[in-house]
Amino acid sequence: MSKLTDLPKRILIGRALHSNKLGETLLPKRIALPVFASDPLSSVAYAPGEVLLVLSVAGVSAYHFSPWIALAVVVLMFTVVASYRQNVHAYPSGGGDYEVANTNLGPKAGLTVASALLVDYVLTVAVSISSGIENLGSAVPFVIEHKTLSAIAVIVLLTLMNLRGVKESGKLFAIPTYVFVGGVFAMIAWGAYRGLTGDTMKAPTADYTIHAEHQGLAGFALVFLLLRAFSSGCAALTGVEAISNGVPAFRKPKSKNAATTLAMMGALAVTMFCGIIALAMVTKVRMAENPATDLLHNGVPVGEDYTQNPVISQVAEAVFGNGSFLFIVLAAATALVLFLAANTAYNGFPLLGSILAQDRYLPRQLHTRGDRLAFSNGIVLLAAAAAILVYIYGADSTKLIQLYIVGVFVSFTLSQIGMVRHWNRHLSGETDPAKRRRMIRSRAINTFGAFFTGLVLAVVLVTKFTHGAWVALLGMVIFYATMTAIRKHYDRVSEEIAAGDEPSDETVRPSRVHSIVLVSKVHKPTLRALAYAKLMRSDTLEALSISVDAEETKALRDEWHRRGIDVPLKVLDSPYREITRPVIEYVKRLRTESPRDAVSVYIPEYVVGHWYEHLLHNQSALRLKGRLLFTPGVMVTSVPWQLDSSEAAKLRARKHAEWNAPGSVRRGPVTEPKKEKAATKR
Repeated sequence: MSKLTDLPKRILIGRALHSNKLGETLLPKRIALPVFASDPLSSVAYAPGEVLLVLSVAGVSAYHFSPWIALAVVVLMFTVVASYRQNVHAYPSGGGDYEVANTNLGPKAGLTVASALLVDYVLTVAVSISSGIENLGSAVPFVIEHKTLSAIAVIVLLTLMNLRGVKESGKLFAIPTYVFVGGVFAMIAWGAYRGLTGDTMKAPTADYTIHAEHQGLAGFALVFLLLRAFSSGCAALTGVEAISNGVPAFRKPKSKNAATTLAMMGALAVTMFCGIIALAMVTKVRMAENPATDLLHNGVPVGEDYTQNPVISQVAEAVFGNGSFLFIVLAAATALVLFLAANTAYNGFPLLGSILAQDRYLPRQLHTRGDRLAFSNGIVLLAAAAAILVYIYGADSTKLIQLYIVGVFVSFTLSQIGMVRHWNRHLSGETDPAKRRRMIRSRAINTFGAFFTGLVLAVVLVTKFTHGAWVALLGMVIFYATMTAIRKHYDRVSEEIAAGDEPSDETVRPSRVHSIVLVSKVHKPTLRALAYAKLMRSDTLEALSISVDAEETKALRDEWHRRGIDVPLKVLDSPYREITRPVIEYVKRLRTESPRDAVSVYIPEYVVGHWYEHLLHNQSALRLKGRLLFTPGVMVTSVPWQLDSSEAAKLRARKHAEWNAPGSVRRGPVTEPKKEKAATKR
């Protein structure tokens, strides 16, 4: 049965990979670029349009500010890239902004950054998929008619592709990303050539006019409009931080390769962004926030039936010609790369989730790799959160994009402040003049980065708060509160089950017995299970542990010998990181060798008092019991360890007036009601 249920999984995501194959999944720069930088590279498909849409509020005359806004975005991009190059060299472990803030500014700042990044990754998937659906829908009416369903279907497809592994999904995504980049550069080069030779290029909206909602803006109103346009253009920077979070996925030398990839990404994104803005000005692209009423053709509004194409589409039509081969190739690549831009989040979110789980801020299931050496649980969690968001907002990128950017600039700012403190700490103890000069230069870069990104964060909050940014802030608060609660729970449980050095009640022999004790760590539940085993008069008694992490196994062996526990410890290697299968196979082997003997397996378990605590504990135990109960000749016993919360739950249950003992509903009340007793006596 297990083989039958395993078959669909293998068809969808491929065969399981041995742990020693992890090195083979590491990425070269040519694959890492589309994997980690597809989001900022693809953002040039909509970021220029966002700038023009905001400027259109003041009419076509405000378009002449767009080159200056593009220049500000370029300066910001180079600043962020230069700052993050310092990050990947100083913190190559993959913690990225979270590790920088946590180490230098404290756990609260680290958790704030983590919350911001998690929200931003979810929004990256939702925005990218929704935008891609809208681009594809202009050519395929069925897609736009079923926009939400189509978007969720694409999320499911991307999830399956990522579950197959980082390297394999990277190969699939590399081709369309490079086709898109090549298509944009070809468009810029051909457009520049046509412009220099005096050839006229006109966008399909070149003859349209815009009805300005606010004419003659000046003073503070104009400044606010330009700041809002700048904050919208900053969408081009989303996903830059993913490379610093994904350093462990690079081939050696990891930091150098990650820094090089960052520089390549920055250069490509800046060139494409500026090129599209320049061509949009030359070809006279016209965009309006409300095209049905504000976009005029021959003085008449275009009406509700008009479909406003993205800036990149209009520029491509002007440069290549409508319906030309290169126009079609670029249009298809643009739609596809917008889908694949979500892949940046599919690589960043699970890596960050694994680090947070290791620090006990998220459930431990997010820490381990799946069959394909990808963080499968994190991938599935991201997909579920993005699908919910897409469903709530109806896959409308215009609404979703207003939630964007806030989280990423929170992480940018706190990360750069943390890096400044990092260099200050190292400079205080460094005496080598050459190293001090490098540190001072790096500190200057990070100081400017902190100032600039902090300024942009303030601009984004002011200009976008009422347009939907408050939802992103609310999401950050929810993530922060949830992770804080999970950490407190894990800390409380660790303190509660910690085994003391002095003998205690847990080591006193109870009046029961068993043959095999399953062990993960030496703590109070383990000691109770071992002590419980010693009186059961079994012919053999051994402790059994599964090795999925060499360091944790070594720590278990050392602690076992240090305490002098007089029960032999047997460790089974699990190269595929499975817990259930090695135990089942070992027990079956014992049964095969001695068919007349019974095997008794005792599993230490936590007894919890809240439903949500079940999500954080006993998952491996439940799977083991489910499999062992169907194995002939095997007895399964749970050795419970009651956490404090279980006592609170028992007290709550007793307060209910209708509370009955377990099973009383099936067998009837233990005592008869008073009235019925009186009637019986009469």
